[in-house]
Amino acid sequence: MPRPRLLLLDEPATGLDLAAREQLLASIDALRARHPSLATVLVTHHLEELPATTTHAMLLRDGLCLAGGPVADVLTSDLVSTCFDHPVRIVRSPDGRWTARADRIPVVIG
Repeated sequence: MPRPRLLLLDEPATGLDLAAREQLLASIDALRARHPSLATVLVTHHLEELPATTTHAMLLRDGLCLAGGPVADVLTSDLVSTCFDHPVRIVRSPDGRWTARADRIPVVIG
């Protein structure tokens, strides 16, 4: 396959330590820069694992598309919170990477 048109990645950072994950993401971004016509589909439960070159996103819940489209429209605190059925705060840093932080909810024991 000298010139593939599609790269499918299913949880590619699973099991990687922090340094290896960052090297993987840098490699994906570099690959995209060298081959801009290469479409990449990356599946993850962790927004920190998305390359900075991510342009579109889809949120799935119970096998259905909750939201899809340009990444800035989809990866919002409200939509991700709905997707996970838990309050989540999403922040995109100036370098294009995301962080997600789950808000604490009171737990009643007893």
